[in-house]
Amino acid sequence: MVDTGSTAWLLGSAALVMLMTPGLALFYGGMVRARSVLNVMAMTFVCLATVGLVWVFYGYSLAFGPDWFGGLLGTLRLAGLHGLAEQTVGPAGNQVPLFAFVAFQMMFAVITVALLAGAIAERARFWTWTVFSVVWTTLVYVPVAHWVFAPDGWIAAKLHVLDFAGGTVVEVNSGAAALALALVLGRRHGWPKQAVRPHNLPFVMFGAGLLWFGWFGFNAGSALAAKSPAATSFLNTTVAGAAAVLGWLLVEQFRDGKPTTLGAASGAVAGLVGITPGCAYVEPLGAAAIGIVAGVVCSFAVSLKYRYRFDDSLDVVAVHGLGGFSGTLLIGLFATAGVAPGGVNGLFYGGGFDQLWRQTVGTLAVLGYSLAMTLLIGWVMHKFMGFRIDREAEIDGVDEAEHAEGAYELAVQSGRRGSAPAGGPGSHRPAREENR
Repeated sequence: MVDTGSTAWLLGSAALVMLMTPGLALFYGGMVRARSVLNVMAMTFVCLATVGLVWVFYGYSLAFGPDWFGGLLGTLRLAGLHGLAEQTVGPAGNQVPLFAFVAFQMMFAVITVALLAGAIAERARFWTWTVFSVVWTTLVYVPVAHWVFAPDGWIAAKLHVLDFAGGTVVEVNSGAAALALALVLGRRHGWPKQAVRPHNLPFVMFGAGLLWFGWFGFNAGSALAAKSPAATSFLNTTVAGAAAVLGWLLVEQFRDGKPTTLGAASGAVAGLVGITPGCAYVEPLGAAAIGIVAGVVCSFAVSLKYRYRFDDSLDVVAVHGLGGFSGTLLIGLFATAGVAPGGVNGLFYGGGFDQLWRQTVGTLAVLGYSLAMTLLIGWVMHKFMGFRIDREAEIDGVDEAEHAEGAYELAVQSGRRGSAPAGGPGSHRPAREENR
């Protein structure tokens, strides 16, 4: 029998996770230059269309269908979801309609793919990216989701890695893939000598706020019911995000002399990333420690792209890749069986190194697979479809080149009723700015 309370909880959580995609579009859109904002927002938004359809046609079946090859992949038995409207999933007493769980997991897949857009912002062809989102979901996201989220996936069932809400599947996976795409497409014209500054920091702050709000559905929703693990996850999500904001800002203060709004927004996201895998397995004090570590580590990690000369435009590798990697490993230190019934104790709670090595192996497996497969997919698509826009289009603006649109109509148009001649009284001709 369907539990209506759990069903409502899961559907509400799915809606919150869906909100993270437009929130990410605002976050990314504000961080790029004005001439590229529409493109990066479109690349993010289109994932709702492409990944959503892939998930229904065959993605969910391959990720969560009956295992057929030693925990590596599901079957196509559930492809198309035909005739499954009355099926339920979940433990006795908390069962929910299968379609509610499908919708919830669909939003996880969407946001994971959308994250990759930040690594290649301002230089990618929209239609190549659209095709890439389908291929990458099929060949990378779906297998990894089966390994970690499916009960018979090899990382979950055989290695016993703890990942409550997607530290490996979403964060490490997207971070490794982002690095691969940045290497395939190469650096933006003029980077790193030419400064690339965010054109709209209010967008960034608002987007980060929406991401934080949606993350409650991401983490607490993964409990699949409004019970103790959901409450623990909700509280730990807030605590880790708060701690990471302060950690990032303190690094900026001592390193650069000023705390920034961009740093506060980035720190919040880093903390939310870091707590995602362990949100139901640690106490609030452990969540605070994970948040501080994530904020500090990710803040320092941003400089790695300058040292090693890979152009990860919006720091997906540093924030999501290393944030997810750190958070997944820290479960091996801060996990406590006192929080999660049937859980395990990490090193700091008397559990020794057993869970830590499991977390390490599982995380490295996801990282290696995602990096190698994305390099292959990206190279093939770049070779045969052309993944990068040409130099002239990049300089003039990817929005006009790819979409024939501009985000802001700033030019004065003369000849309209009530308008002043260009350069005359009332003219507001904008000065040339480096973030145009």
